[in-house]
Amino acid sequence: MSEITTGSLVKAHYRSGTYLGVVNELRGENYLVEVLAVQKHPLQGDLHNYGKLDDVFFHERKALAFHEKMNVKKAAVKKYEGEIPDYGKSLKEAVEEYMEKLAAEDIPFNKLARQKLDSLENTYYRKLYNQKNKS
Repeated sequence: MSEITTGSLVKAHYRSGTYLGVVNELRGENYLVEVLAVQKHPLQGDLHNYGKLDDVFFHERKALAFHEKMNVKKAAVKKYEGEIPDYGKSLKEAVEEYMEKLAAEDIPFNKLARQKLDSLENTYYRKLYNQKNKS
């Protein structure tokens, strides 16, 4: 596999989400990656006590925005060879995929996670779903 350098298209795992983007800077053990698309929506809930509702703070996590930058450990970044989809379309697909996963098991944790995603959709995401990437 070829080396990752400034300008490389990459797939990066960051704070329980997975994103497609471009490397803007090499920063020692990290890359500064600019988000171009969402591949996997961040998990909802307490990551240290995933699946639990009692005595935990249930976090609502938004996906990173188009052009937002993330400082990612090199081990969590892989070269990406495919086409980068439009941000809005990728966000919608990532949300739908996560919702389907949560709907597969009818438990209180999944219900609350779906409520958080519904809230994110209604508050932020719906207006982004038709957002096109600009070169």
